[in-house]
Amino acid sequence: MTTYTHHVAGVGYTFDGLVDLLAKATPLRSGDELAGCAAASDAERAAAQWALAEVPLTTFLNELVVPYEDDEVTRLIIDTHDRVAFQEISHLTVGGFRDWLLEVAAGDRAAETFRRVAPGLTPEMVAAVSKIMRNQDLIAVARATVVTSAFRTTLGVPGRLGTRLQPNHPTDDPRGIAAATLDGLLLGCGDAVIGINPATDSPHATADLLHLLDEIRQRYEIPAQSCVLSHVTTTMGLIEEGVPVDLVFQSIAGTEGANASFGVTVPLLREANAAGRSLRRGTVGDNVMYLETGQGSALSAGAHLGTGGRPVDQQTLETRAYAVARDLEPLLVNTVVGFIGPEYLYDGKQIIRAGLEDHFCGKLLGLPMGVDVCYTNHAEADQDDMDTLLTLLGVAGTAFVIAVPGADDVMLGYQSLSFHDALYARQVLGLRPAPEFEEWLRRLGLLDDAGRVLPVDAATSPLRALAAAT
Repeated sequence: MTTYTHHVAGVGYTFDGLVDLLAKATPLRSGDELAGCAAASDAERAAAQWALAEVPLTTFLNELVVPYEDDEVTRLIIDTHDRVAFQEISHLTVGGFRDWLLEVAAGDRAAETFRRVAPGLTPEMVAAVSKIMRNQDLIAVARATVVTSAFRTTLGVPGRLGTRLQPNHPTDDPRGIAAATLDGLLLGCGDAVIGINPATDSPHATADLLHLLDEIRQRYEIPAQSCVLSHVTTTMGLIEEGVPVDLVFQSIAGTEGANASFGVTVPLLREANAAGRSLRRGTVGDNVMYLETGQGSALSAGAHLGTGGRPVDQQTLETRAYAVARDLEPLLVNTVVGFIGPEYLYDGKQIIRAGLEDHFCGKLLGLPMGVDVCYTNHAEADQDDMDTLLTLLGVAGTAFVIAVPGADDVMLGYQSLSFHDALYARQVLGLRPAPEFEEWLRRLGLLDDAGRVLPVDAATSPLRALAAAT
């Protein structure tokens, strides 16, 4: 195990291996303090960042954060690493990689270059470089990175901002869900997915919700995809029964142990991906997986230890989850950035930084990355913090955000974005919905020529029947 050292103002700091160095170089967050791996001072953090900047990228292929023999996520990362794609940047250190990213992002062929290099990047390389980047660096590189995916709509297209319409209800009441769905559709939301977190993982209840969403979609010829966020095995069973499944959902994490706490393995996820694709329900693409992640999930599962039994920082483990996601070629990936609670991201500043990190890392690794811009009621954060993060992510080119009625999810008990918040971001940043969904909104007379949502004419809108039914 390599020992890393650096001096700041005449004081020497020593870091015992790559796991320790990565943790100490991470911007302050409560989860790393809880795990006992955070830097003890700003000076130690600065020293770790200087030392990390000097580490060659090749080190991450030889000094593994989580042992290869103990963890299937590590095996996936190493076994699928594209050494040919890596050659273009193999001579760089972490600091040199940051400079290269910013130089490429400022050029005319950034999207092409980043797409070419992505298979040669490991999550640990990307996590490392993010730790020595300012917020503006994360935004600039992410904006220059283009990753698209498609099912019935095409997501990730530059100049577009997708939305997940989240019509959750505490009792899965069909009328309440239909009302929330109508509300979102009339405000131009739902082009990424109409996705329900069910109050129960009952196969029968999940099937009822899938039938409800599919009936709404077909009746109004909505070019969108639906999803009920039940466990992957529940969804696979419903596929076998002929229930109308568009997307297959699952929460994932960055270690084998954390994924085991979710009841999944990489082979199981691959099987689910194949099952979803076998239905061939997409019209413009066959990306069928919807995956959610979040900083702190491995720590909360007690599955956060790496090489030498040391705790791995939560942001590095989060980025490792993107290796699992990348293997599945998903339609959607989002980090539920403030959902797990202040034990992991204490306040608005930490949530904002984590959201920008997650988006940057996922997108650079080749994922259609979105963010649930959110916080729990006991966090030191408020809706102004969410406005800031939403705006920054819109500038950074996020694929989608999540929106719920009134920004208050009454089923999950947390604060997210409202449908109006998504309209704000589109308006001030000149962004539009997914192209297929935008055309549908135009046909219904819900958009003007500038892409702004218009009031509904109850006498002529084909959605009036849905409104009456609720």
